[in-house]
Amino acid sequence: MYNYGTYPEEKLEYIAVAAEGEVSSGERIFLEIDGQPIAVFNIVGKYFAIADVCSHDDGPVAEGELHETEIACPRHGARFDLKTGKVLSLPAVVDIPAYPVRVEGGEILIGMPVEG
Repeated sequence: MYNYGTYPEEKLEYIAVAAEGEVSSGERIFLEIDGQPIAVFNIVGKYFAIADVCSHDDGPVAEGELHETEIACPRHGARFDLKTGKVLSLPAVVDIPAYPVRVEGGEILIGMPVEG
């Protein structure tokens, strides 16, 4: 599992996932990288990316309700921090992956860990 800040920059590969204008403030997009479902959020011009899998029941979490930089799982209400993937409330007890995001040349890039 990857959580923001746990890999040094040299162990990350940044992958372009969307044009900056494709994700308006307050919106999210869903995508898949190497078989991993991921959601990218734009919160007042700041981008966040998490794995779209609730650690409580392995269902999608990113369709849930946003509260600033927290997402609530739509099925059982577990909450997670979009910045770090940290679990914030039961019934989940395990963090979810969160990925660093940056914008370069008008593209949104997600830092994915490089194996090896």
